[in-house]
Amino acid sequence: MHFIDIGGVRAAVISLDTLVIGTGCAGFNAADTLYDLGRTDVAILTEGVKMGTSRNTGSDKQTYYKLSLCSDGSDSIYELAENLFAGGSVNGDTALCEAAGSVRSFMKLVTLGVPFPTNRYGEYVGYKTDHDPRQRATSCGPLTSKIMTEKLEASVLKKGIRIYDRMQAVQLLTENGRLTGLLALDLNRLSDSDPGLTIFLCNHLVMATGGPAIVYDASVYPESQTGMTGMALEAGADGCNLQEWQYGLASTKFRWNVSGTYQQVLPKYIAVDKDGNEREFLPEYFEDPARALDMVFLKGYQWPFDTQKISGSSIIDIIVHHEIFHKGNRVFMDFRSDPKGLENGFDSLAEETFHYLDRSGALEKTPIRRLEIMNPKAIRLYADHGIDLYTEPLEVAVCAQHHNGGIAVDRDWQTSVAGLYVAGEAAGTFGIARPGGSALNSTQVGSLRAAEAIAWSKREPVAEAPSASQLRAAENLLAQIKALKAPGGESPLALRSKAQKAMSLTAAHIRSQSGMTGLASELQAELSGFFDRCTIKNMQELPHALKTRDMLVTQLGVLSAMGLTGETCRSRGSALALSNDGSEIVMDGLSAREELAAYRYLPGTGTHRDAWVKTSLTETGFGSGFEPVRPLPRTDDWFEKTWSEYEERRNAGN
Repeated sequence: MHFIDIGGVRAAVISLDTLVIGTGCAGFNAADTLYDLGRTDVAILTEGVKMGTSRNTGSDKQTYYKLSLCSDGSDSIYELAENLFAGGSVNGDTALCEAAGSVRSFMKLVTLGVPFPTNRYGEYVGYKTDHDPRQRATSCGPLTSKIMTEKLEASVLKKGIRIYDRMQAVQLLTENGRLTGLLALDLNRLSDSDPGLTIFLCNHLVMATGGPAIVYDASVYPESQTGMTGMALEAGADGCNLQEWQYGLASTKFRWNVSGTYQQVLPKYIAVDKDGNEREFLPEYFEDPARALDMVFLKGYQWPFDTQKISGSSIIDIIVHHEIFHKGNRVFMDFRSDPKGLENGFDSLAEETFHYLDRSGALEKTPIRRLEIMNPKAIRLYADHGIDLYTEPLEVAVCAQHHNGGIAVDRDWQTSVAGLYVAGEAAGTFGIARPGGSALNSTQVGSLRAAEAIAWSKREPVAEAPSASQLRAAENLLAQIKALKAPGGESPLALRSKAQKAMSLTAAHIRSQSGMTGLASELQAELSGFFDRCTIKNMQELPHALKTRDMLVTQLGVLSAMGLTGETCRSRGSALALSNDGSEIVMDGLSAREELAAYRYLPGTGTHRDAWVKTSLTETGFGSGFEPVRPLPRTDDWFEKTWSEYEERRNAGN
């Protein structure tokens, strides 16, 4: 590190071969793998080592989806790739890579000490999750990704890999379509006299910044997770399927998915109005209360909201949304007493529901007692965060949980900007639907593929001083920072909150085409005049301001993609396209069709599943269009030829 003067401002300059942004599963694995492959001039940049989704999120038993590794589960790499590809709008080469790298990545985690359970013979016995035709899923409890992150971090620290902590990425630097570096804020230096400007000069950069959690107000992402997707889009990287998200029921006081056993123990759903009046509401929507309980049970492993299941388990999400947004109530899951429908025991339940509870030994009175038997860790998790499920109900809402889209990448997880790689949730490798837990596999395989591509590339000298264009970018950023100090505007957090709430209302799992068009116009006006509209009182607010601006860029990209698919594909995946002239929700046993008339929708056209949505930023704004998916490769390789090609790739950088 050395310092230079830019217009009277002291700026740090750091040169290195490869920079990794992010300290989650993907970021740590990228740096760790690069080091193992001999590219040791690598460092990690992070806003906070303890922040992010990998370390701070989970579910009842957080799933890692992998190739079957149990004797009764016949499987193949190609079958797994086919299932990933079948989700729709998925590129075949990345699907095959995620399948092919599954065992290698999983076993690295096992070797590092992640305690995935085996039977007495050493087999990794699996279970079934959503969109999974087999039983490929495994877990080491509610905190699987946290444990993964900690074990990968320990490996990185043991190797002595540099970590620049409390450093916020702001702008990617490019020249002639190639990445050359990054502008960042050193939050350790930040003061009223020093913005902490830091210029990283590098040949390669791996963005492992996670999903753009900042987009929504109703969110299960940890508050420490924001993402930096806008930064990549502004640098010229294409977006892929930015419209595809997962939404599902989650607790709001402590942000956590209420999937799996939280639903399968059949909690009571209650609503509380503004006057504090409480009622159990699900039986009001069904002719038979037991039918409602069967739908709650199915939410356990059909947790994401799915427009293909609105006549099934996803009706629960619709009803919860209706109680909150149309009736103005707060909604809670109550584990303290049995819901209606169980007055005479469990015999009125569907066979699948009864069989699951019976085999689990959980045919007990009260949901909390059933949860004690089936998953006591799920109770302790909330207790550790000040919520006692024995004595208080759990407030929930339908929240954004995972971005299936992201930045477009090739089979090496390189973007349309040469030298820029994106791994983990920030990468757009999933389409309309994906097997639950496959995201954790993707963090490991994507970062592995990026690390190999970099390690096997030709070694180039690293610039030691900023170029003229890099200095101009730094000068422009400093001018923007100066403009933010002008009085009269709104605070960055107020601007952020307003845009987040509008996205949750108009452009989440319930989408209004006209509403999204109007919102895009409003957000574009906010972005265009951002440095006039936003005011910071002191330099401590600067990181919030620049993060809010990145959010606006991301939201506009997301709305562009949503507008295209809403107009062309109507309802699909986790997006219900509303229309006053649309179809009503029809479901056997549903008795409240008139009350749910606000959810008349346009059924999906079923088109464009063989295409992905490319979103690019131009001088006139974002534009989105369909691109044919890259087909699923069918390999038939000859060993000697493959061996020769492998050696050539592996030694290309020497």
